[in-house]
Amino acid sequence: MRSDPTTTEREVPVRSSGPKARIPDCPLARTAETVGPWWTLEILHEIFDGHTRSATIERNLETPADVLQDRLADLVAKGLLETADDSADPREREYRLTELGRSLRPLLLVVAAWGNHRLAPEDRSLVLVDARTGVAVEPVVVDGSTGRRIDTPDYVFARGPKASAQIIARYPAVPRR
Repeated sequence: MRSDPTTTEREVPVRSSGPKARIPDCPLARTAETVGPWWTLEILHEIFDGHTRSATIERNLETPADVLQDRLADLVAKGLLETADDSADPREREYRLTELGRSLRPLLLVVAAWGNHRLAPEDRSLVLVDARTGVAVEPVVVDGSTGRRIDTPDYVFARGPKASAQIIARYPAVPRR
């Protein structure tokens, strides 16, 4: 298993692709910077589904081998994936999610649900189901302490204790109770 996420199998430094946060302490910008291009979620989805070998991901996503290898190296460099073996053949290399990569599963589920939101159930090509019952489920985001849905106007962003001047200028202080 490779422990240095800053190099590829050719020992060439990897430059992380994707957007850079304009407001470094903005959690949305940090997430976009980490997730980066659209293909990140596709590759993570493959690995979450158990397709961990490069050749399998290449076939499933119909991505040229060299392009996929660059993308996988980028995800390793970002700390979302790690190699599970040191196969000499990059196409046979197996990847696994890091803790950081696994933490993106809720985001992936909510993004997929959002993609299905405006489709009639019979028009959906992929649905999330309870593995035990086979019943389709609709993910929602709730407050962990109250269980209330947070996708309502009752929940707003407020600046946190380490907010930069840019965040302070845009968001109110946390209301006191």
